[in-house]
Amino acid sequence: MKKEDVGRMFFIVWQRFVHAFRNLGNHEVLGKLGDFTANSRMILLSFLALGIGIISAFVALILLRLIGLFTNLFFFQRWSTALVSPAGNKLGLFEVLVPVIGALIIGFMARYGSERIRGHGIPEAIEAILINGSRVEPKVALLKPLSSAISIGSGGPFGAEGPIIMTGGAIGSMIAQLFHLTSAERKILLVAGAAGGMSATFASPVAAVLLAVELLLFEWKPRSLVPVALSSAVAAIMRYYLLGPGPLFPTPPHAAFIGVGGFLGCVLVGLFAGALAALLTMAVYASEDLFHLLPIHWMWWPAIGGLIIGIGGLIFPQALGVGYDMIGRLLQGNATTGLILGILIIKSLIWSMSLGSGTSGGVLAPLLMIGGALGGVEALFLPYEGAGFWSLISMAAVLGGTMRSPFTAIIFALELTHDMNALLPLLIAVVIAHGFTVLVMRRSILTEKVSRRGYHLSREYATDPLEILFVREVMRTNVVALLETTTVKDLAQALQDAPDQSRVQRLFPIMDTEQGLLGVMTRKELQKILQEQGSQSEDDQLKKLAHTHPVVSYPDEPLRAVVYRMAESGFTRFPVVERDDPQKLLGIVSLGDLLKARTRNLEEERQRERVLHLRLLLPRRTRSINSVSK
Repeated sequence: MKKEDVGRMFFIVWQRFVHAFRNLGNHEVLGKLGDFTANSRMILLSFLALGIGIISAFVALILLRLIGLFTNLFFFQRWSTALVSPAGNKLGLFEVLVPVIGALIIGFMARYGSERIRGHGIPEAIEAILINGSRVEPKVALLKPLSSAISIGSGGPFGAEGPIIMTGGAIGSMIAQLFHLTSAERKILLVAGAAGGMSATFASPVAAVLLAVELLLFEWKPRSLVPVALSSAVAAIMRYYLLGPGPLFPTPPHAAFIGVGGFLGCVLVGLFAGALAALLTMAVYASEDLFHLLPIHWMWWPAIGGLIIGIGGLIFPQALGVGYDMIGRLLQGNATTGLILGILIIKSLIWSMSLGSGTSGGVLAPLLMIGGALGGVEALFLPYEGAGFWSLISMAAVLGGTMRSPFTAIIFALELTHDMNALLPLLIAVVIAHGFTVLVMRRSILTEKVSRRGYHLSREYATDPLEILFVREVMRTNVVALLETTTVKDLAQALQDAPDQSRVQRLFPIMDTEQGLLGVMTRKELQKILQEQGSQSEDDQLKKLAHTHPVVSYPDEPLRAVVYRMAESGFTRFPVVERDDPQKLLGIVSLGDLLKARTRNLEEERQRERVLHLRLLLPRRTRSINSVSK
């Protein structure tokens, strides 16, 4: 064999390998149905996500250092990046002006830089995914962490997680925009950056992935889950070297089983947490509505919010800043009653009102702090289950109820504390709080902002009924077909002699002399032929006029594939043929037939019936006594 032949052979084999690799897992190419639709693009996205995760960890480090720097500059007039609480400052009455100054800076940055830096970050990330094709402006990646650091550093009662989620998402989006990717693939990398940022900030890689699934991805697919999980994992690894290991709030493990009284207490905690979550959400947006009534530009709103923060900080300094030290005290169980009530009242008020003013900051840390304070109050009358136990359960319940992300809240609490014994109590309390808020409120604190901008977001995931039903279950087999030899002259008579169902049939298969599918014609085309008989020969046969390469469907494919094909082709009716014999006509499927799947789904949701009927079997003597008494 010649060298040229050997080289050609290897080239052909390599081409086939590349083709097979590209279509790996693609059930449409293979002609078979599978559990997932992932293909080799997932590998490319995974490698990009790994790089995004590493960058997100550095971004988290920079944001935390900036928060420490501005806190030290604003309250202690020193150059240091260490995270400190503003509560120990000696500014006196001038403390009121510090949040105002920070808010004025943020207002100018938002108006003349980017309005996207306003808010708590996660709704802005959702909006970028839903509306902007997962495109985030590069300047947002710079201005968002800077504005958030100024907001929190000047005493804002916010968390760093929302800004880092938005900033990490912006980094992921910018990297994605450098490559030839689809909007769906850009979304995956945006979310990978968001998850990486949260993972590095809180040492919570699993909770970061769950937050992505429950709130940002709007899907549960391997093509998105794998890259996002890898980004979160590598960011957590990088955190070990950049910020140190977790947990962020280490607590001694509590009892593995807390008894019936303890579990009933968890139910009560869930109800109280759900009520508080609803109250906090309403307070934030009531505050926002009040600011909209002001006759001044929104640029000045944060300054008013800053004044509220300053007054609240003067009354209760521990309410200022991120409050990680306060969360630690609540979980250790050594917080005083005054501290607990101050957090629950002052922190809640200044957080909700300042957030409604449109400043920049996150919601996770404040919700943890407020929820922990609620648990501190509940510990006064609930059974004692260990130091900080009810604060731990309550802070997760408030978080899950407010964000409507129950699994994120449960795992987040476990990763923050490493207290695995709290898993079952957390599950009970968080799910109760989640159920409470779902019943009493239409939207969460995060999706309400998206809704106010004129968009709707469903948080429910369910199996598509179009995926369950197949073409063979809804197609019409009682079909009128025309022969290819039918002439224009004989067409009217052929339609007149056809059965009654031809009166409503909109697509007519054209069959060859061997009963094989030759093409199709629509009713509108046939009527046009009859109306314009003078413009063509009456001896013309339909085989000259038919569409000889029709778009077809197969009986063994789900209806969702047919819907996609209709959207791509613009046709709403397909002939159904055998996959192995494309000329063998089996029926016709139309858009109206696809509604059968939706009708079936509606029946399952609305139709109530008693399936199992119980019949009591009594002893014969008892039946005899009953019959005599009658």
